[in-house]
Amino acid sequence: MASAQPTRLAEEGTPAFPLIDLENGDPGHKPALETSSTSSSSASSPTEAAYLTHTHDFVRAQTPSPSFHELAFLPRRIPPCLILLYDNSASWMKGPRPSRVHKITPIFPRVQAASLTLVDRWVPQYYQKSWLLVGYYILWLLLFVVTLYRSASRNDISKSGPPVKLSCISRLWPNTTYCGLDGENCRPFDNTQVAFRCPSGCKAVNILNPRTIGAQEINYRSLVVGGPVGLDTANTVYRGDSFICGAAIHAGVIEDRRGGCGILSLLGEGRHFPSVERNGIQSVAFNSSFPLSFTFNQESSIYSSPSQCSDPRWRLLGVSVVFTFVFSMTTTSPELFFGTIFTAIFFHVALVSDPPDSPDFESLLSAATGRFLPAAFVGAGIYLFCVRRTLENLNAQVEKTILWLGACWLGALSNATFHLIPIQRLTPHDLKKQPGAVPALIFIVVLLFTIALIQARTFRVEGRLPQYLSLYAAMGIGILLLLAIPGLKLRIHHYILALLLLPGTSLQTRPSLLYQGLLVGLFINGIARWDFASILQTPAALLEDGLIGSLLPEVVTPAIAANNITFAWHTIAEGFQGISVMVNDVERYRGFQDRGDVKFSWHRNHDAEPEYFRFAYTKYGRLGGPWVADYTKTSIWQEDGRWVQLANGTG
Repeated sequence: MASAQPTRLAEEGTPAFPLIDLENGDPGHKPALETSSTSSSSASSPTEAAYLTHTHDFVRAQTPSPSFHELAFLPRRIPPCLILLYDNSASWMKGPRPSRVHKITPIFPRVQAASLTLVDRWVPQYYQKSWLLVGYYILWLLLFVVTLYRSASRNDISKSGPPVKLSCISRLWPNTTYCGLDGENCRPFDNTQVAFRCPSGCKAVNILNPRTIGAQEINYRSLVVGGPVGLDTANTVYRGDSFICGAAIHAGVIEDRRGGCGILSLLGEGRHFPSVERNGIQSVAFNSSFPLSFTFNQESSIYSSPSQCSDPRWRLLGVSVVFTFVFSMTTTSPELFFGTIFTAIFFHVALVSDPPDSPDFESLLSAATGRFLPAAFVGAGIYLFCVRRTLENLNAQVEKTILWLGACWLGALSNATFHLIPIQRLTPHDLKKQPGAVPALIFIVVLLFTIALIQARTFRVEGRLPQYLSLYAAMGIGILLLLAIPGLKLRIHHYILALLLLPGTSLQTRPSLLYQGLLVGLFINGIARWDFASILQTPAALLEDGLIGSLLPEVVTPAIAANNITFAWHTIAEGFQGISVMVNDVERYRGFQDRGDVKFSWHRNHDAEPEYFRFAYTKYGRLGGPWVADYTKTSIWQEDGRWVQLANGTG
């Protein structure tokens, strides 16, 4: 393919060289593109060397990437259909040429830019805008702090001292074994009054592990045992292991929407707790005795300043939403927008809307500031790799505010916005037992899959689908490796779910604005409320106070004489040293073989009521102290002296 015509270099007065066939080379000459010392030495001048280098780079640029059958590490005998499938798939994933980067064209652009035009007209200079921004931050902070401080004041309530800050699950009797034998660790039982303060929204808080009350097992409902007898609201008594705030709502002492303060009075032993439906809570019945019960002081004088006792979350939500809305409408810088919104919503969640459990405001503030720094570090990564591409050069102020900021608030307030979804934890037990959990999970999975397909199509148009798929393939491999670690369970918290899905929103489209804002809000809520909980947890940590699936003792037939009942054990299962006995949901006996404890006797104190017995193995811990396994289902000693043994199993 050599040509006798001079090249362009020859026209310019430089030495002419023959053109080279870039496909087959020159048959009569050594290929000019060799990089060996021979070809290098054949260049007679710097101009010739430059020409050869230029030609070599040109050939490299024009050489197509290897197709499936050209990959050296693959077997040579591959069916042509697979080769064709690979080549077509690789070509399709690269997307159209040229690719098209998505950019939102504002609807009614003049309307959406009106807020920016107004700011430019009133504050034209850059330094003036800077001072205006500082003043705006100060005003925002003052309103937030003053409102929060007033609600967190420690004024005494009816001479009972400052109120104790409770969570929605606070109880006087935390669980079956925490209070020890005869409940000694939870004294005093009576003659005590305590002022307390509850947050709002406690009516919707339920237990998530099965709990036995007498002979019945309850789950996924509020743990409130007892209530008023008939219409006698003055005789409103609750069992000592009830949720205090749930019982206060049930009794009408506080409102669920506002929370509030009250005075708790300990009454000692209580009997015959009824099941009553009041204020949206159905309490649980218990027809025997319990050593600890409580009621509420109904004096109207303790509610003389309800504004200082009510939960400030809704008032402060109005302040935060208005300020973030105005800020979003008047800000074009994506860095300033994201940093301000992230910080404001984080502290709103950590201090107001979904704060972690803490005994006082100082502890709450300490926890919030301790979690913010690592959250901000991760937030910077979220901005650089996901948010910046979505918000950069976005001129649709109204759409950004409604879609991104509105969705971010929905995600950050997930404790209120998503509480109706019947999925609390992605565990097999919860999905099987919680009503509506399986259909809800199927719907969510189908929805996420549909959204992923739509987002993948958009990535393909931008020519970024291969990178997108590679990233999620790496994430999938990482999750599989974590699943393979023995002795630990994978736990996908919602902040981790947000981090997994956020890369798929790095597009400037309206759906991406919505998805990205929602996921950033979920991330903020997860860290502000629960901190960076581990993605790997032990089975015991996942169970919390649930059943561990341990070996159960065989319930022996007791000896009954009048008001006395006696149990005797001749053998203890291997690996255990003793037996624990629960009577009326209170641990009354813990005996060990090495001490000669082989019998347990119980005297009935009240003739007109049944008594409920459960049994569990116990042993010494490796570092000392007793450890109690699962309890059996309840057996009943009836009022007439009959012994009713229920089916085997845990309870």
